[in-house]
Formats: sequence, structure tokens, C-alpha cells
Amino acid sequence: MIKLVTDNKLMFIIIHVVIGFFATLPVFPSLFGYIIVAVCVSIVLFSDNRNEEAFIIAAYIVGLEVFLRMIKGAPLFETGKYTTIIVLFLGLINGQTKQKLTLSFPIYLMLLLLGIVFTKVPAGESIRKAIAFNLSGPFMLGVSAIYFYKRTIKISEVYNALFFFLLPVFAMVTFIYFRTPNFSEIVFGGVSLGETSGGFGPNQVATIIGFAAFVIGFFMLTKKTLTGFFLLDAIILMYFTYRGLLTFSRGGILAAGICFVVFALLYIIHKRDYGKIFQYAIVGGVFLAGVWLYTSDVTGGMIDNRYSGRNARGIKKKDVTAGRLELFTSQLSGFTDTPVFGIGVGNGKYKRFAEGDKKGTSHNEVARLIEEHGLIGLFALMMLIFVPLSHFLRLDFFQRSILISFYLFWFFTINHSAMRIAFPGFMYALSLINLRYEEE
Repeated sequence: MIKLVTDNKLMFIIIHVVIGFFATLPVFPSLFGYIIVAVCVSIVLFSDNRNEEAFIIAAYIVGLEVFLRMIKGAPLFETGKYTTIIVLFLGLINGQTKQKLTLSFPIYLMLLLLGIVFTKVPAGESIRKAIAFNLSGPFMLGVSAIYFYKRTIKISEVYNALFFFLLPVFAMVTFIYFRTPNFSEIVFGGVSLGETSGGFGPNQVATIIGFAAFVIGFFMLTKKTLTGFFLLDAIILMYFTYRGLLTFSRGGILAAGICFVVFALLYIIHKRDYGKIFQYAIVGGVFLAGVWLYTSDVTGGMIDNRYSGRNARGIKKKDVTAGRLELFTSQLSGFTDTPVFGIGVGNGKYKRFAEGDKKGTSHNEVARLIEEHGLIGLFALMMLIFVPLSHFLRLDFFQRSILISFYLFWFFTINHSAMRIAFPGFMYALSLINLRYEEE
């Protein structure tokens, strides 16, 4: 199945574009959601994970998650995370073990579970939902990290997995295109827009589209093609970047830009082709300028205000973080009140609601861990930060360029979007793999 898809990339891209169109019709989203989850689990279950099917299918699910939520086709809101956990667990127990075992991440999972003891929710609220909302992402990270820790993965398998990640993003971008109103009906301003992100959370949509643009750039820079035509790949990259900018959500797009620059620099060092730095910079600058100017024209210059921290009238905002900085400081104060075990999983939101803050849901996983898990959360965070670093030192620059990019995607995403989607936890786990060339 995997080989069938990778040998016919353009055909399966077109199939997913068609899926994106059909998702605008009634009934199809729910039917598609149940069928695709069943198919993904079945592929891993019956393949015995001989060719890293668990890794590749998990990448597809991570790319699919936001699309399923957007079209209301997910059997459960956290379907993406739960299915990723199931697929990787099946890969562990069915396939040949290819990685070293470590106690670090089982300990990390146990530390997370301690916070449940202190969870309290107001009357009428669901304690199950509070725990699932806040811990499903970190728990998925832990399971993914156990699967990928020093697991030997070929570079060709990474390319395959990244292509599978892209496929549902084609469906998502197609769906967004058909669901976006005429631009004359949209009021562009200084905030993120649901109208240009399929009616779903712009932050999550921009995160996935941003990474998709990174993947296309990754393929192009390393002389691989998605469609078989370099020019068509370039056009797709421009359109993805354009759709990402139109969400007016900055975090995912800026993270993708920074990660691609880091990847490109390390890749150039690996190739020892320093003379091309200027050439790449010129080509990249022209590309970005063209997409930006077109987007600026479409939005009446409001995209310029958005990325320069100004409101619709062009006045500089006092807080360019859209309230995230104030929320971050509030969470740190919660840590100082109960520093040892924290205030309990999910309690931060209800604490701020009680204080009159109607936007109390955390956007920052670093602050959430510290506030809700206390010193235990701080220890878990430090472990996550430092475990991959020693691993990077033993790699060459091409291997570093890939794994450090994954690591940075994790860190940037949890600081602007917490772990509401499976993407950051999966990216972190991928930074732990033993990346090997084909001849090895």
C-alpha cells in the first residue's frame, strides 16, 4: 500500500484534492472519518510494520487531524491523537523492535498522570474532558517518543512519511478554498480569521499549512519532487504559503519560516556549497516578496499590519502577542502559589474563569506544565528539552538539519498553540530517531 502511494504521488495528490471538494457535501465527512481511521489502523495491524508502516501512517493521521476536525468528520474530537497512539502501539508490539529502550519517557508519562490527582472542575463540567483536553497531547508525545527513541529510520522512509503528511493537507486546502467567502465579504483586520481557515481555528490551520510548506521546500531543496514537475511543486508551495498567510495567524507561519532557514543553512553546510547561500537567499527573497505583495493586495494591506503588530487602523498594539504574554505571566503566578505539585490538570482555565478572564485556556504548553504540574512539570519539561540535544551531537549536518528542524517545530508550536493537536508531540518524537542513509 505504501509503495503504491509513493510510486503514484501525483495521482494520490489529485485524489485528496477531490476528497477536499467532497468534504463540502453532506454525509461525506462523517463517513470519511470512520472509514479512514479504520483503514489506517488496519494497514498497520496487518502489515506487521515490516516497512515502517506505523511511522508513515501515523504521519498521515497527524496531517489529517485538523482537516477531520474542520469538516466535523472526526469520530471524537481527539481522534487524531488517539489513533496515532493506537497505530504506534501496534507498530511496537507487532513489528521488529528497532530502537533502544529508555526509562525517560515512561517516567515522563507517570509524572503527567500525577497531576490528575489534583484535578477539580466546577459543577456541570466534565473531568474526563478536562483531562483529555490537556493531557492527550502530552501523553501522545510520550508514546510517540517511546516508539521513535533511537529507532533506526532510513532517510527514504522520512521522505515517504512527510509525503503522507502532505496528502490530507491538500484536501484541507481544497476544502478551505471552497468554503472561503468572496474576499469582498471578509473584513480583514488585525486578528486571525476563521473565514479564511475553513471556519476552524486559524492557529491550528496555519500550523499545519506552515509545516506543509516547509515539507515542500524541503523536497525542492534536496532535489526531490512531489508531483514529478519542479515548476508545479513551486506553484503548490506558493499557494500553500498564500493560504497560510490568509489565516492571519502568525505563529505557525513564522515557525515554518524560521525552521526552514535553519534547515537550509545546515543543509548547505553539509553540502559545503557555501557559494549558493547568496543564490538561495535571492531566490527565496523573490519568492516571499511575490507571495507577500499579492497577499497584501488581496487583503488591502492588512496582512502588513498583522505581521507588524498593528490593528486595522495601523496603530501599534500594546501587546503584539494577542494576550498570550498576560496569560503566560498569570500562569507563572499560579506556579508560585502551589510550586510542588501544581494546581492540577485543567484547573488553570477554571481558575482564570473564576477570576473573570473569559480567555483563560492556555496557549503555551511550557507555562501549562509549570502551572498545573508544578516542579514535577518543570522537571518533565527539562527532560524533554535536553534528551534530544546530546543525540544531535553524534550526527552529520544533513541528519542534524532534519532532526533539529523537527525539534524546533515542537518547541515553537507548544509556545503559541500548546499541544491541542497531535503535530508538536509527533515532531518532538521524530527528533529522537537514528537517521540512516540507505547504504547503511
